[in-house]
Amino acid sequence: MPLKPAAPRADPLAELPPQIQKLAALGVQRRYRKHAMLIEEGDQGGTVYIVLSGRLRAFVSDARGREVTLGLHGPGEYVGEMSLDGGPRSASVQAMGSTLCAVVTRETMLRHLALDPELARELIIRLIRRARLATESARSMALLDVYSRLRLLLEGRAEAQADGTRVVIERLTHQAIASEIGCSREMVSRLLKDLENGGYLLVQHRTLILQRPLPQRW
Repeated sequence: MPLKPAAPRADPLAELPPQIQKLAALGVQRRYRKHAMLIEEGDQGGTVYIVLSGRLRAFVSDARGREVTLGLHGPGEYVGEMSLDGGPRSASVQAMGSTLCAVVTRETMLRHLALDPELARELIIRLIRRARLATESARSMALLDVYSRLRLLLEGRAEAQADGTRVVIERLTHQAIASEIGCSREMVSRLLKDLENGGYLLVQHRTLILQRPLPQRW
């Protein structure tokens, strides 16, 4: 039997918002393996990474290797735009899985911004949104205890199910949770175990299931 022709590959740019699509078309597509480092905090940078598929994690770390996750970025989002001022990178960025990006140079980005006011407007809006998120994160770290931060993370990621439970679809390791809420992995493990023993949480095949509303305090 003759072999069937291979199905055409979907255009990774097709699902992007129009302005981001135009910008991504100016870059070079590159694929990064899981855990690959795209950006190192403190380095001089001259590129912006637009996510076409997969996901990136932006984070900061200290000399002892402790990390705090600043944000997760999926298709249609971009990282590295802070380098447009010519300064050093303010955070590190790592691929969470196999990730395809359009890599656009600083010079191309600046030239395109000058020619496209709508893109400049979108960039400003996204920077404002990230500044708001950073403010909320700083407020959470300063004013909420570790359990409250954990509760907010779990409730924010959980999706309602037909049986009345809520499931955190993303498989989060204890270390990943600790990096996002700014505490030790051991503290996360203890709190999750306490919630499990209290009947609030069920862990099945590394999936977190909220069986009933989490208590305001613990």
